[in-house]
Amino acid sequence: MRSMWRLFIVTLFLLSPLACQGASYTEGKDYTRLAQPVATATGDKVEVLEFFWYGCPHCYHFDPEIHQWLKSLPDNAKFLRVPAPLNPRWMVHSKAYYALDMMGLGEKYHTAIFEAIHKDRMHLFTAEALADFLATKGVDKKLFLSTMDSFAVEMRARKSAQLGKEYHVNGVPMLAVNGKYTISVEQGGNFEGMLKIADYLIKKESK
Repeated sequence: MRSMWRLFIVTLFLLSPLACQGASYTEGKDYTRLAQPVATATGDKVEVLEFFWYGCPHCYHFDPEIHQWLKSLPDNAKFLRVPAPLNPRWMVHSKAYYALDMMGLGEKYHTAIFEAIHKDRMHLFTAEALADFLATKGVDKKLFLSTMDSFAVEMRARKSAQLGKEYHVNGVPMLAVNGKYTISVEQGGNFEGMLKIADYLIKKESK
């Protein structure tokens, strides 16, 4: 009789609205609400930003988690990467990311740059070194360098730096949801935790 009663209680909980809603998170503890919301660029879709730096080992390990998570991203959400240059040394990677993006090669070589730096221990911290590496992958070196040096790339890199300030990014990787919330590794506990909180906030913003 007791076993049947316990089974009834467990079944009742699993069918309850609370269980169906999934995990709940606490503002100020699991994520931060910005005092001043930031304008988004994805229209009526919930915007999710990933702030990263190619030289960051944590961002490198986060990258495959992001790729897997994107497979289940809902249609009403839009994911964007932001290579915010939090210090001058990071600017070369911001420009490299946007140069490849403008060349239509961003997704193709994003992971390759991470792996070259962190797996193969290549010192890709100058435009020339990045261009030489990408040339081995078939990228036009001269076009890449000229695109990196273009006004359009300069403006996008400056915009990413501004976003870093508006979102108060003081470390990477960091996620931002819909111009209102940020999630740090410390708040998520680990990469999986960060993405679960992001899922929660996407649902919150979708209502």
